[in-house]
Amino acid sequence: MFPFLGCGIALLRRPLEFLRSLPAHGDLVEIRLGLQRAWVVCHPELVQRMLRDTRTFDKGGPLYDRLRALMGDGVVTCPAAEHRRQRRLVQPAFRPSRVAGHTELMAEEAESLCHGWWAGQQVGVSADMLALTTRVISRVLFSDSLDAATTAEIRRCLAVVVRGLFVRTVIPIDALFRLPTPANRRYRHAVGRVHAIVDAAIAERRRGAPRDDLLGTLLAATRGDGEEASVTDREVRDQLVSLLLTGAESTALCLTSVFSLLARHPEAERRLHAEVDAVLAGRRRPGPADLPRLVYTRSVVTETLRHWPPGWLFTRVTTRETDFAGCRLPRGSTVVYSPYLLHHDPVSFPDPDRFLPERWLPGQDAGASHGAMIPFAAGSRTCLGDTFSMAEATVTLATVAARWRLRHLPGPVEPPRPAATLGPRSLVMTCESRNRDNTSTGLPIGR
Repeated sequence: MFPFLGCGIALLRRPLEFLRSLPAHGDLVEIRLGLQRAWVVCHPELVQRMLRDTRTFDKGGPLYDRLRALMGDGVVTCPAAEHRRQRRLVQPAFRPSRVAGHTELMAEEAESLCHGWWAGQQVGVSADMLALTTRVISRVLFSDSLDAATTAEIRRCLAVVVRGLFVRTVIPIDALFRLPTPANRRYRHAVGRVHAIVDAAIAERRRGAPRDDLLGTLLAATRGDGEEASVTDREVRDQLVSLLLTGAESTALCLTSVFSLLARHPEAERRLHAEVDAVLAGRRRPGPADLPRLVYTRSVVTETLRHWPPGWLFTRVTTRETDFAGCRLPRGSTVVYSPYLLHHDPVSFPDPDRFLPERWLPGQDAGASHGAMIPFAAGSRTCLGDTFSMAEATVTLATVAARWRLRHLPGPVEPPRPAATLGPRSLVMTCESRNRDNTSTGLPIGR
């Protein structure tokens, strides 16, 4: 037993420091979350074993109990028995061939964002990145069904939801969250609004013409195809809510972290700008054919996912009594793993606190052989949007970096803030134009 009373409080107040203290106590460390026992897996080989044995270690525990109230039993949260069918339903929208087609809209949204900035402006990077990724995933899921005001409301609801989810995970005492406190009311209102927005989009589409997007695919599946049972209306909503929230929040935090880290690492920023300038060669934005050539740009994104992984803490639950790392875990045991902890393992990643995109250049091992790099999980439940997310982050970074440098304001830099996800949540930076002819205009540039 880890010798702390009330580990949930330590995990809530100093989560990253608390996690990094655990390996000194073993590869599998027992803690308490509220009144519940849990086991934290600290070794990458054990985490890989767990993630690949979905029959024994199913999605569950405090995190997924709370997520299901928000997302239902969509592909992100459903039990292992349902996962294969659900993944087969939504996977086509995220196949590499479809992702290549989506890069144009990713670049279009990033270019539109750049047009709204001007030299010397202080921009809310956190808010702008979340607005961008919400627009992108909304277009993939719903085409143009969500207007700008609705997309902005989803972004505001997300900020409330991710904080509430984390508190409910590390202190899983349901009675606390049934109290009519302002925070609980805000959380319930945000969840209700997300559900209502998605329900309205579904109803509008049923009245209109079919569209070639994921909503159209799901609605077609509600009619069945003679081979499998038709999809229920509730499942349509669950899938859309799951993909909308996960597709917006994680990529937005990754991009916000990218710009914060680059501003503190000028050599990495210089190499990024050199590559972007060479690949784009004066063009405004990258296309699908440019992605394989943006090698260093992608390495910057990958190192950011190692350094500050948006998905930093997850839970599983045992479906049967099992021996694991020399410990007998009862059926229903909560098992916790942290990509952040594994990504800062000095055995897998020498000098883990340094931001070194070079780790991921061709020919480098960078811990991959140890199974320690898991920003998108592993096994059969690897994030189905991993290719999409990497393409979106790479395209957005290249598009912005072709025009702008972002600089921290004077004073302390906001650290990453752990909630349901990890990253800077209120980062403001100053724009510096990379176009020397426009650095002092004080007007939007880059058109």
